[in-house]
Amino acid sequence: MKPYKMTNMIIDDDCAVEEYVTAEFTQNSKNYSITFNKADLEIINSWVFEDGTSFPADLSDEIIESIREDVKRRI
Repeated sequence: MKPYKMTNMIIDDDCAVEEYVTAEFTQNSKNYSITFNKADLEIINSWVFEDGTSFPADLSDEIIESIREDVKRRI
């Protein structure tokens, strides 16, 4: 079983320069967002949302790879 639950995914196909994929998920009762470059699925940024504020997220390599694989299957 995965240690997170994917809640939403946004695929930005209309950007003139680069296209992005943003995955939103929950882990340990916290909400996260991670944005990848659509072409190579390299991380652009990742955020954790707490108490109405966003902070840069410190995610493990295992979580990032698992989410990357989920995104790859869905696009």
